[in-house]
Parts: sequence; structure tokens; C-alpha cells
Amino acid sequence: MDSGADIAAGRFAHHGGRLCVARSLFPDVPQPWIDLSTGINPSSYSAPRASARERNRLPEPSELAKLEAVAAAAFGVDDPARVVATGGTESALRLLPYLLKTGSAVVAGPTYGSHADAWMRAGVDTNMVADSEVAARASAAGAAMTVVNPNNPDGRVLSREQLQTLHDSLQANGGALIVDEAFGDLEPTHCVAGLAGTDRAARMIVLRSFGKFYGLAGVRLGFVIASPVIATQLRHMLGDWPVSADALRAGLAAYADEAWAAKTRLRLHRAAQRLDKLLVDAGMTIVGGTSLYRLARAPNARARFTQLISHGILARPFDYDSTLLRFGLPLGAKDWRRLADALKVQP
Repeated sequence: MDSGADIAAGRFAHHGGRLCVARSLFPDVPQPWIDLSTGINPSSYSAPRASARERNRLPEPSELAKLEAVAAAAFGVDDPARVVATGGTESALRLLPYLLKTGSAVVAGPTYGSHADAWMRAGVDTNMVADSEVAARASAAGAAMTVVNPNNPDGRVLSREQLQTLHDSLQANGGALIVDEAFGDLEPTHCVAGLAGTDRAARMIVLRSFGKFYGLAGVRLGFVIASPVIATQLRHMLGDWPVSADALRAGLAAYADEAWAAKTRLRLHRAAQRLDKLLVDAGMTIVGGTSLYRLARAPNARARFTQLISHGILARPFDYDSTLLRFGLPLGAKDWRRLADALKVQP
């Protein structure tokens, strides 16, 4: 089991998910698997699905425009023309190198691995830099800088003022600032979606994820907020039907449900505190995270990863630091008990 878990740790180092890999490597562990390797809300929003008629035809442009307007209101964006719906933010961020056509890319990290990967695969000179280096790199000519805010996996947050300063420096040198607010619904006070693409931040682009906070990652819905010019260019790249009928229905309902969002923020905050206590009682140190995931440190983190797998529980390891594990939230009482029992067993 130990050597196999080391192999699995490497397979899961890029990002969470891929439960099918764990199932194939370890078919004899207790079932069902508990997947804590992602930062997705385990209690999904009860979204309506498209009707049979809606699924039978192509989505109407008016329906897409309505979704973008409702999302704009939820994000604090005063002009829906700056909001572009996409089939998830993963596909959107992969298009940014071809949309911006900049000579170099800077990614503040460690962070979500797809950002640097997208720029490198597009043949752009790409550098991952620590937060302490970000301000200096913003003066590079023509650079596109990506900041995940709150950051994944450590939850680091840059203020609106810090992001505005970064943008201004980048814009002055012909660059652009990309702010990934995948977990922005958790802490709206730090979000800059309302600023992106305005006269004050014409070269700021914000990515918003639907699936994480609303627990509907499989719906594949995301948004890009940018200047009207950039938004129009992106719409042309995406084509006429960028999202499905089910995504339209889910997004329209969820973003209009402010009461659910407010209650969910409180519930997730309490769940994160509960998870912190479990991890600390198990001898780990909490080093960051958001209310959808917690980042913990332990000298024997890889051994703990192995132990959790033996209990049918998948956490998230990291290739750049073998002492770290990230934990998402368990779903219900049974999963909480299984995690608590697994953590009591010292590897």
C-alpha cells in the first residue's frame, strides 16, 4: 500500500479529482470513496434542469444574455456586456493566451496548476513567482500576470487596493492582470469583478467559477469579466452556444437566490472550523485555506495520505511540498465520522 500510495500521490499532484485513478489503484479499500481532494461544496445547490424541449433545441441568444445579466448583478458588475458565460473557467483560461497575445506570462504561486500550464502550452515564456516578487514583475513589458484570489491552496487574499496597483503597473507597461476569483463567492468583499474592464481597470480580467461554491462542477459553467472590447473578442472565439441548456437553467436560478448564498457562506464557515479541529486534534497544523478547503501541514503528510487512502479517503498531496495536504469538506455525518476515525489512526 505504501509504494502504491506514493504513486497515487504523484498522480494527484496537479489538481484534485480523478477519483477513477484512486479506484483503479486501490480497489480493495472501504467503499464508497470519500473524495476530499477538491474544493467543491459537497452540498450542492438544488438547481432546476432544462426541460425536454429546451434540451431538444439550441439555446436562444436571449437566454444567454439573461444569464449574463443575472450573473453580472451577483458579481456587482454594472454592465452585462462585460460578462461572458463560458463552459467552465478551465476552458476560458486556456483561451486567454490566444486572446491577449502577450510576450510573457507571470503566475503568482504556488497556485492552481492550469494557469501556468495554459500559457506554457501556448508557447509563451512563463514564470511562477512568489507574492513577494509580484510587484517587481508587474513592471515587465507586455506581461500577463495571473493572481488567484483567494489563492488555491493556501487561501491568501490580496486586497482590492493591491490588485488595482498591480493592474495599473501592468497596464502602464502594455500588460494585463488576470484575477481568478474561483472561490470569490466565499468572500465577496475582496472581489474585483465589478472593477474589471471599467475605465479604472481596462486591462483587468476576472474569472468566476460557478461549480465550486454552488457545488455543481459537473454543470461546467464559468464567467469572464473584462472590457467590452475583450469580452466581444472572447464571444467570437467561443461561438454562439458556449453553455448548455442545463447550465443556463442552473445559473439563472442560483445567482438569483441571494438567501441561499448567504446561508451557505455561514454553513461553510462553520464546517471549515469543524474540519480545522479534526485536523489539529490529529496533530496537523493549519497553514491556510478557505471555507471550502483547508491546507494542513504534517512532517509525515505522505504517510498520512497513505493511511487515509487505506480508509477509502482521498486528500490532495503536493509535489512541491511533501509536508502539505489539502482537505475538502465531508458531505454528511457518516463521512465526518469516517474521516475522524481515519485521522485517529497514526501511520
